[in-house]
Amino acid sequence: MVSGRLYGYARVSSKDQNLDRQREALAGVDVLVEEKVSGKTFADRAKLRTLIDFAQAGDTIRTKSIDRLARDTRDLLRIVDELASKGVALEFIDSPLLNVSTKEGRAMITIFAAFAELERESIRERQLDGIALAKAAGKYAKAPKLDAAKIAAARERVEAGVPKARVARDLGVSRQTLHSALNGNGRYAAA
Repeated sequence: MVSGRLYGYARVSSKDQNLDRQREALAGVDVLVEEKVSGKTFADRAKLRTLIDFAQAGDTIRTKSIDRLARDTRDLLRIVDELASKGVALEFIDSPLLNVSTKEGRAMITIFAAFAELERESIRERQLDGIALAKAAGKYAKAPKLDAAKIAAARERVEAGVPKARVARDLGVSRQTLHSALNGNGRYAAA
């Protein structure tokens, strides 16, 4: 039973992902805090930091799953410890039996978090393997940093006497990239 305020925390990793499933799962909380930011590190999540600072003894923070709160075991345990020291309860909708106020619950949450972190690392390894295979097959290439309009504008500036180093800096590319684009080399070669 919640004695204080009930806060919900919903998070997705990128701006184009949507929070609808989490919003639905967290319906009925007093305040819903939402973030669209990677869960890779706790330090990057300002809204979660503010929520933890704001929550008081007797309050509860509810989230859909462990990985919405943290994707790194150390971050998760730091968050759990900080909330416990303040007397703030923590609930996971997808894992309602995890009670982090007991030593058994802490052990289980550590195991769950470790497996979530292992899965994230495995996904990243598979992604890198896939990219390497695609590159070897000639099917993977990053898009050029400069489009035709930017190259034309850069050419005009260089011809007007603006140093190439400054033009490159203004475009946010290396001097080598600018040189390749202006000379039609590499990925900037006419097809």
